[in-house]
Amino acid sequence: MKTIAVSIFKTTALKIIDEISKSHEHIIITKRGKAVAKLIPYQSSTNEAIPGKLSSALVEEKDIITPLGPELWEVCK
Repeated sequence: MKTIAVSIFKTTALKIIDEISKSHEHIIITKRGKAVAKLIPYQSSTNEAIPGKLSSALVEEKDIITPLGPELWEVCK
């Protein structure tokens, strides 16, 4: 993982962005010697979280106080 000063990043940002998109390497940007940001290449993911994706899988139980019957108790073990 490379580190680069913010002043250098400021003047060569487009070149650095092209470089990390090709090399898939992370770059730490520093200011006065301290890390302030991390530049990472974008990766599209097929496993991205989609709000509400599992909402159809939920089952709402109306009565949560009554004990389970013997047949359901065995299934839940």
